[in-house]
Amino acid sequence: MNAITAPPAPETSTQLSTRLSRASVKKLWNVYGDIAWPESVDIGGEWFMTPELVSLYGTPAWDALDETGRKRLSFYDLVNFFSLTLHGERPLVQGLCNQMYARQNAEVTEYIHHFLDEENKHMVMFGEFCSRYAGKVYAQKKLVVPKTYAKGEEDVTFFIKVLIVEELGDYYNVMMQRDASIAPISREINRIHHADEARHIIFGRRLLAELWNEHAPKWQPETLTGLRTWLAGYLKASWNDFYNPTAYKDAGIADAYDARQAALAAECCREHRRRVSRKLVDYFIDTGILEAEPAL
Repeated sequence: MNAITAPPAPETSTQLSTRLSRASVKKLWNVYGDIAWPESVDIGGEWFMTPELVSLYGTPAWDALDETGRKRLSFYDLVNFFSLTLHGERPLVQGLCNQMYARQNAEVTEYIHHFLDEENKHMVMFGEFCSRYAGKVYAQKKLVVPKTYAKGEEDVTFFIKVLIVEELGDYYNVMMQRDASIAPISREINRIHHADEARHIIFGRRLLAELWNEHAPKWQPETLTGLRTWLAGYLKASWNDFYNPTAYKDAGIADAYDARQAALAAECCREHRRRVSRKLVDYFIDTGILEAEPAL
């Protein structure tokens, strides 16, 4: 009889960090020299987001726009998307600094240095696009509420936020890097971002699972319930930020707040949010962080 071979043990965060550090060195890029910024862009004359990704797609406000209006909206929606990603990466960078030597793990620390370098370059890249072509970065809307954490809960919460920012954004990056119909500068920025984020997501998923398995079994039931309630709310709030009435006003849409409320309630937009979130929500359920799919 042939002996049954046990499946290989899953890669640890230490082993993964070593592999990802090599990849980051191999794929090193220069934010100041590797992007060919056009002098100007044609707002209203070309697409900047894949139309199906534009936040009002499929709603009455979208139907009321001509093609120029839709292309103009795609530009300001992209500015909002890049602004959201930039703001999402600011606390990520701060948190990574705190994580850097916290575990006394040389391999993880080395990769966090690469992670931090790449996230800083992303912020420069997104800020440059928004400032150069829109003249601004849209303001952040989230408030930070002080909280007392159980042991390990703050680290788990931090890496949950990391994954939400990165996985939602990466869906958009992948779609747009493949879309030859959108402006080349938009396609290039999305391509660059995805190339780094693919590594960040793998790392974040592995480390979060390890942190969850280490700490969650020791928490009181109310801590688990509280974290799951917070996670569902944070994911929904993150999606709400994709619907920015200020961007709609800049795009020339009348009744921008009504357009936002209609999009948040529209079934086509709900289905889009569920579809984009599916892999991330499945991960949270598979690891036990969530027990059921949250309403989005």
